[in-house]
Amino acid sequence: MIPPLLGQWLILAALLFSIGVVGIFLNRKNVIILLMAIEILLLAVNINFVAFSRYLGNLDGQIFVFFVLTVAAAEAAIGLAILVVFFRNRRSINVEDIDELRG
Repeated sequence: MIPPLLGQWLILAALLFSIGVVGIFLNRKNVIILLMAIEILLLAVNINFVAFSRYLGNLDGQIFVFFVLTVAAAEAAIGLAILVVFFRNRRSINVEDIDELRG
């Protein structure tokens, strides 16, 4: 039996995760929206970590969230830096144009 408060957090995380997956599969043109969808997926996972950590009375999940947030921040910074350089060279951030970078 799942407690009501834990169930609400799990429903919110499942909703966010589905929005992220739909954002990845429906939008195949804009790289910025793809990065935002990946961030939403990571946010849903973090909500699950915190909810179960709180439910079990263990801080391990909350500590792991800090590592996930650090990786997500680095991914966002590096991804946006690459996009800025790519936009300066090609004047486009479409996924189809990035495919032309193959050697």
